[in-house]
Amino acid sequence: QVPLVESGGGLVQAGDSLRLSCSASGRAFRLSDYTMGWFRQAPGKEREFVASISWHSQSTYYSHFAEFRATISRDSANDTVFLQMNSLKPEDTAVYYCARGPRFGPAMSGMNGYDYWGQGTQVTVSS
Repeated sequence: QVPLVESGGGLVQAGDSLRLSCSASGRAFRLSDYTMGWFRQAPGKEREFVASISWHSQSTYYSHFAEFRATISRDSANDTVFLQMNSLKPEDTAVYYCARGPRFGPAMSGMNGYDYWGQGTQVTVSS
């Protein structure tokens, strides 16, 4: 069973917004206790880092392409992590994944330090 489940992807037009959600499957663990990250993988390309949030939500980290167009956040009451993406571009087309980082960890850049991943949600941006 995949421990993380993403949702919220879809087909949108350039300039639109989307909010992606990530939750723990079967409530196997509390996302709010962990650093959480969002990543994406476009066709023919390697998976890349998008954003991360510390366990206490007091710090975040963004890739250069997401810094001014994306917001990572948590709803601790519902133990869900979100990625709000605005002003979407065709080059944002990818499968978006959430992943679990260290327990009680900081916001982190890069791909390292994540142990559980979801199956991803497809985001397609048409021009």
